[in-house]
Amino acid sequence: MRTMKGILGFAAFWILVCGLRAAEPPDVESRVAGAVKSQRITVVHFWAPWCSNCKAELGKEGWPAFINAHPEVDFIFVTVWRSDAEDGRALLEKYGVGAQKNFQLLVHPNNARAPAKRVSRFLGLPLTWIPATWIFKEGELRFALNYGELRFPMLRQFVEDAGPNWDR
Repeated sequence: MRTMKGILGFAAFWILVCGLRAAEPPDVESRVAGAVKSQRITVVHFWAPWCSNCKAELGKEGWPAFINAHPEVDFIFVTVWRSDAEDGRALLEKYGVGAQKNFQLLVHPNNARAPAKRVSRFLGLPLTWIPATWIFKEGELRFALNYGELRFPMLRQFVEDAGPNWDR
């Protein structure tokens, strides 16, 4: 009887530990959470290499020009909803994105594309569409563009508005 209680107790402990570990955010999420606490404006962009709207944003007047024109802003691209092991780095490099000092590419470990299985929350916020672009400063989400393909003049305005004149 004592052995059975010991085994059950150990099993319950192990289930609890495994359950807590499963609830921990992925490393990519922890890295982004740390980065967005910066005094600098940080743009977090969720995308996938297969997404036609994401590819359209890579045109010469899109992300390459925007990142190069804003060296004072940090950019984090998070590859999500992948159908394979592709991280998108080669596609970004083809369009001139990735070598900038203010850019980093992170890959979410959940590569599922099926709605029931894919990542649907990030930093506690809903992630329902890609591309999606969030603008942070000092750990605070200042703007979220969750509807798809960006208009870069609008993004430029949001980045400016997120700066020192932000009205709290």
